Amino acid sequence: MTSSELWTRATADRYDVEETETSSAAVLGPTLAFLAELAGDGRALEFAIGTGRVGVPLRERGVPVVGIELSEHMAAVLRRKIDEGTLPVAIGDMATTVVPGEFTLVYLVYNTITNLLTQDEQVECFRNAARHLEPGGRFVIELGVPPLRFLPPGQVAVPFDVSEQHLGFDTFDLVEQILVSHHFTRDDDGRYRRGNSRHRYAWPAELDLMARIAGLELERRVADWDGAPFTQDSAKHVSVWRKAT
Repeated sequence: MTSSELWTRATADRYDVEETETSSAAVLGPTLAFLAELAGDGRALEFAIGTGRVGVPLRERGVPVVGIELSEHMAAVLRRKIDEGTLPVAIGDMATTVVPGEFTLVYLVYNTITNLLTQDEQVECFRNAARHLEPGGRFVIELGVPPLRFLPPGQVAVPFDVSEQHLGFDTFDLVEQILVSHHFTRDDDGRYRRGNSRHRYAWPAELDLMARIAGLELERRVADWDGAPFTQDSAKHVSVWRKAT
């Protein structure tokens, strides 16, 4: 087992409700179109498939999808939506778990590679993706650019959401490249529920080196699923690495 923190039953049960906006057709449409085009007529493997926010609708588009998920509770929520025969899920970590067969696409969305808290584990994640790819296959990661430009000297926290229902901010350990996301979520009774999660942030160039170690080459990097150009002001990137033929 890697250093990823396990999602609890309570967190898994409320995950889809809290991610209603990111699960909408307007948000997911470009993501699914992007991934389906890369998968082509082949199979797709989703690392950290969670409750199936992306994997289930991608399967409904006709792309055969297999998942790997560390949390049995998250996988149980997915299983309420779709059966094992239609979308198989292996319980295990995304850095070392191996499933049968080869894939034209392996993908890892929504900043999830940062759940691996060491550089070595992130490198192993790239190697595991390459292990599953057929020649010419692609590995896709969606990841935010570390917002360190917002940190003036002496400050260690950056807010990322301030709304009536949620307050969120990240604190940074610049030596270990660890950020902690802090969440204050307002429940229906008006009280706030506090939670936090640890992540290892990584720069795009660092990921490119991890890819090279795994035998993958950068093919494309854009700022979002719509394909907007990636610039120095982009808040996130969608990167595609290709396995040599």
